[in-house]
Amino acid sequence: MTTQKQLLVQTAARNNAEWCAAMSRSHGVSSEFEAQRWSAPTRTPLYYPDAVTLAPNTDPAEVTERVDTTTPGASVKDSFADLDLSCVGYQILFEAQWIHRPAGGPVGVTDLAQEVVSSPAALRAWADAWDDGGGNAHLFRPELLDDPATFVLAGQSSDGRLTAGAVASLSEQAVGVSNVFAPEDDPDAAWPFVLNAVHSLFPELPLVGYEHGDALAAAVRHGFEPVGPLRI
Repeated sequence: MTTQKQLLVQTAARNNAEWCAAMSRSHGVSSEFEAQRWSAPTRTPLYYPDAVTLAPNTDPAEVTERVDTTTPGASVKDSFADLDLSCVGYQILFEAQWIHRPAGGPVGVTDLAQEVVSSPAALRAWADAWDDGGGNAHLFRPELLDDPATFVLAGQSSDGRLTAGAVASLSEQAVGVSNVFAPEDDPDAAWPFVLNAVHSLFPELPLVGYEHGDALAAAVRHGFEPVGPLRI
């Protein structure tokens, strides 16, 4: 990995850890940042790791000793895909790529109206659309609306239906994009709306995130570049 890409990965990992901290706070879970990692001492919400590495070659003990392993489900986001945690019982769930999109790139055309969700009722409608009947809409609690760096984006069709969405997470050097959804789980349908919405809010900041599989291929088609691997 080049020095430039390593810096981009560090930016993306820090942004993602800040989003994990915000989601954890909304569930009443405290956490802490250190130079090499972010971690929470108690179990974080579903789909969110208990620790995120923020620098390459992090000491594994620096991560695992800060995580609750007495209850099932502990997880670590290995941001540089360079940790071996098998000796303490961790297994790889999946691998992905950090992605980066420079500021000022073309955003395409969307016919969806853009809204930043601001009320508990609107957040519940957004979460129901994101969840699509999976039973996990409760993950997005009203307390999340109090976080000044979190922007829940909703795209509405001309007849008022919520048809696309994402979360934009603001950090010092970038905007993180996550939880992208669109009808029939088609990321190509979502990205024009997402790019327009984020550009209208933060036109001078690059975008970061992570994806894998078909979602990664779609992000690349919409101007993102894979910059480094990660593992959960």
